[in-house]
Amino acid sequence: MAQDQQLGVLKALDVAKTQLYHFTAIVIAGMGFFTDAYDLFCISLVTKLLGRIYYHKAGAEKPGTLPPEVAAAVNGVALCGTLAGQLFFGWLGDKLGRKKVYGITLIMMVLCSVASGLSFGNSPKGVMTTLCFFRFWLGVGIGGDYPLSATIMSEYANKKTRGAFIAAVFAMQGFGIMAGGIVALIFSSIFDHQFPSPIYSVDAVASTVPQADYLWRIILMVGALPAGMTYYWRMKMPETARYTALVAKNLKQATQDMSKVLQVDLEAEEESSNKIVRDPKLNYGFFSKEFLKRHGLPLLGTTSTWFLLDIAFYSQNLFQKDIFSAIGWIPRAATMNAIHEVYKIGRAQTLIALCSTVPGYWFTVAFIDIMGRFAIQLMGFFFMTVFMFAIAFPYEHWIKPDNRIGFVIIYSLTFFFANFGPNATTFVVPAEIFPARLRSTCHGISAAAGKAGAIVGAFGFLYAAQSKDKTKTDAGYPPGIGVKNSLIMLGVINFVGMIMTFLVPESKGKSLEELSGENVSDETALSANPTAGRN
Repeated sequence: MAQDQQLGVLKALDVAKTQLYHFTAIVIAGMGFFTDAYDLFCISLVTKLLGRIYYHKAGAEKPGTLPPEVAAAVNGVALCGTLAGQLFFGWLGDKLGRKKVYGITLIMMVLCSVASGLSFGNSPKGVMTTLCFFRFWLGVGIGGDYPLSATIMSEYANKKTRGAFIAAVFAMQGFGIMAGGIVALIFSSIFDHQFPSPIYSVDAVASTVPQADYLWRIILMVGALPAGMTYYWRMKMPETARYTALVAKNLKQATQDMSKVLQVDLEAEEESSNKIVRDPKLNYGFFSKEFLKRHGLPLLGTTSTWFLLDIAFYSQNLFQKDIFSAIGWIPRAATMNAIHEVYKIGRAQTLIALCSTVPGYWFTVAFIDIMGRFAIQLMGFFFMTVFMFAIAFPYEHWIKPDNRIGFVIIYSLTFFFANFGPNATTFVVPAEIFPARLRSTCHGISAAAGKAGAIVGAFGFLYAAQSKDKTKTDAGYPPGIGVKNSLIMLGVINFVGMIMTFLVPESKGKSLEELSGENVSDETALSANPTAGRN
């Protein structure tokens, strides 16, 4: 009887009509991802400014730049924190519940966004150390948001539109990236108007006004606003019914919670609601042969594809300013003052986000429950490979002034198919195919693999993209393999991601319990295992 009731609660959620609370949950969880993307990618807007302010060398032909080890730390430290946060909070979300841990991650993001714009002292070492310290802990909070937001949304959604709902949460990342560029445009315009200064080649010292030190701090600290505004609403969200029923084993509470926020007609018998019967064969742990047999290959698929995707995706995002500079789309640094350079970089990031990143995300939202996760991911990796090679092999053609617009268009298409492709699906699938008691943990592991790839991309591309010619490298960097060969490498990585996609199961149209095999007999669970086939 109790098991029938439990399945009844979950079936009711699976078939519940789409209603206002689903969209409320998308906004609440999505604002976390808006903040995540803003905080992770806004650093690329200000790294050149930091170099001008803190590493200026008198008499140098070019403005100051961050030394290699400092640039690597500033760009990569938040990613390291994100990886740690995904693993820790993913595990904690399965142990303590999604809601309890959700608030902790948000508080960390708010406090560390503000703190990263502050500094101890005004020496380069003091400022950079403070910045890296708080951006690491900011990354830990961001990391926790990944598995928790995905799991909460998947466990609230009905099975018909679950993919679109989870993808919509993730799509807020696109608006976060675009918002970073817009904030940079607004404040750099204000500062440029209030504190006009000559270009670097005319007066190196005067080209960076003292007030520029406030500009990068403001851009970083604005990230605290959207996270802070959603804290109250996050704390009002009830725990998901699937966690309460399947993990906490409190069917009565799960029924009550869902009845308050969703229009579902559920009644549970009090005397049996806390006596949920479970098949002991289905009570396997993460480090068990049973887990390996049922979910080993899908976990390998979700981790490997997210790892490979993020090498390419974060290389492109964090260093698009360097690529645009290399092709001349952003003028040479010596022809601009410090604040105007921030404006130009912000404009480039905003245009790319507006024309390709944001539309790509929402194409996924529109088509994921029609085409399926597998088809979108395979298609995305395929076109990312094609367009990356289309940029890389004729690279000398694209850097000519007359061809730069064409370069930007093709480069934008790689972003479009990253987001109408694996950047969204790698987030969606791990929230669907694993058991409730391990769902947050497995999503955290998959996401952490992605951030390991992001770290490889952030640190590796920084060095690899340097010119082979010693005289043309950035200050302090050894010669690399050049932008062309780096782009070829990214194309190969995208191709390998396409191959690894064949390990990822299709989850379209199936309930979470059908996908994970929970609360059914052992034989049925094995037949429902998504590795058996695709829709």
